[in-house]
Amino acid sequence: MAEYGISMDGRAPVTDIPAQAQAAEAGGAATLWIACHLFLRDPITMAALALGATRRIKVALMAMSPYSVHPVYIAMAAATLDEMYPGRVILCLGAGAPADLKAAGLEATRPLVTIDETVRICRALLAGEMIDFQGQAFHVAGRRLANGGRRVPIVIAASRPRMLKFAGQATDGVLLSAATSPPFVQACLAAAASPAPGFAKVGIVYTKVADSERAAIDPIRRPIGFVLRGAHHAENIRLSGAALDQAALWQAYAAENWPEVDRLVSDDVVRRHAAVGTPAQVRAKLEEYRAIGLDEVVIGGADDVASITAALAAAGAGSRG
Repeated sequence: MAEYGISMDGRAPVTDIPAQAQAAEAGGAATLWIACHLFLRDPITMAALALGATRRIKVALMAMSPYSVHPVYIAMAAATLDEMYPGRVILCLGAGAPADLKAAGLEATRPLVTIDETVRICRALLAGEMIDFQGQAFHVAGRRLANGGRRVPIVIAASRPRMLKFAGQATDGVLLSAATSPPFVQACLAAAASPAPGFAKVGIVYTKVADSERAAIDPIRRPIGFVLRGAHHAENIRLSGAALDQAALWQAYAAENWPEVDRLVSDDVVRRHAAVGTPAQVRAKLEEYRAIGLDEVVIGGADDVASITAALAAAGAGSRG
């Protein structure tokens, strides 16, 4: 039976994190997936606050990018959190959002090579090994972590075939982006098929619960559009069957033309890429994602205590233990 998690994207005030983490734990969530988005709030700080405010829920550093943070520092962060809260930390790696990297003057060159090397460096350091790694992107030698010997699972955020295949072959799990449609999730899971027992299949689903579908769609329209504007979501949109002009959407966001964003991200687009509506509608949509084969359905877009509580209740997370 699939578990449920909660995604935190770094937009909420950091002072809200402890209460949100407690609400997620009380509602039956298995994991908090704390995003690393450039120019938003620091995920390592958020993870420490969430872990300190709770007793059992796991916390994932979500899609830490070796283009913005060196693999050694990524391993240090995961090991330090696990030292204080053993067994409750997950490390998720990913290239990062292209637009965010570009805004910081960074370029994600050779992503498959770079992520592969990052996984190998982090695995060695987390295991407490003396590392001697000479790769194409990174060179790390003659040192070990002071607090190594940690058993921290490594998950890859992926959406393209080669990275999905790599995740299935070389890591402990795969994380699929928010705003992915059920047909695209199904295709991604097929590409990430892994022979390893316990390989985790995780997907983020934007979720909004309200008294009516109309009241639920409007607040989540812009977050979904922000994700879907990226060119790497073209196949996701194609498989969903939605009609969406990505180029126009990108331009609308760049110009902060919110009426145009709202027009482009139609009700139909939202329905195909999110779980929105009454509790019954939300639960049915989340069950659709679960039935595809996700081991953990991560609720995205719930950015306050009330939203987290309502989404988990609609999902029936508490009844799953």
